Amino acid sequence: MKSTLEDHAAIRLDDNSAAPGTERTLAILELLGRHRLGLNLTEIARELDLPVNSVFRITGVLLARGYLQRREDDRRFVMTNKLFDLARPQVREKSLVVCALEALKELRDRTGETVQLLTAVNHKMTVLEQCVSSQAIKVSSTVGLRVPMYSCAPGKAVLAFLPPAELEAFFAAVELKQFTPNTLATRESLQAELARSRKRGYATDLAEGLEGIHCAAAPVLDDHHYPVAAITVMAPAFRLKKDRFAELGRACVEAAETIRRRLLA
Repeated sequence: MKSTLEDHAAIRLDDNSAAPGTERTLAILELLGRHRLGLNLTEIARELDLPVNSVFRITGVLLARGYLQRREDDRRFVMTNKLFDLARPQVREKSLVVCALEALKELRDRTGETVQLLTAVNHKMTVLEQCVSSQAIKVSSTVGLRVPMYSCAPGKAVLAFLPPAELEAFFAAVELKQFTPNTLATRESLQAELARSRKRGYATDLAEGLEGIHCAAAPVLDDHHYPVAAITVMAPAFRLKKDRFAELGRACVEAAETIRRRLLA
């Protein structure tokens, strides 16, 4: 696979950088972040146009510090969750995930459906934790998965409670695209839905991101009433029908308030 334009740009920057080791380390991490199945030493060097001995030294440090693992079978480097763990959001020095776990489990047991905790990163929602449904047919994803904010209930729950300046910045930075026939892909339709979501306290997703999946979500607010995360219930559309949105939306609001109390206690 040929290097991307971004890879080449990173190496050109490295050539003139006062900290070439840092540039190369970040380039390796970013490359492996795009290749979740891993790359070996030679492949990394070829992709980034770096000397093999430089890649060997840098990956050795990253292995020792726990940012990478090396599989025994094919000697490929893969990323660990350490960077993700370091970036997990906190409120008042309390871990958002730790404070949310019990509420996630309770909401999963109450609804019978998969429940997730997500936070916004660079205009996308990132899955921090989930409690998977025990139903035979269920919806789930992986921790670390990122999805567009405007086409999912948790993203709309966060957007609905953002300060006006931040919401304006979101619209300036993000191109709204149509993922399904139900996606709110115009600013006018999305803003109208965000106003409704803020008024009732929860957001919904009527197969707007993926066909056949419905969700309800509520924001988790900090002590300044800023949406630091969202908690969502997600299920196949045939089981989570429109007449359940109000029930599940209120359940998400209650769970989000429980998490907020634990964060601020």
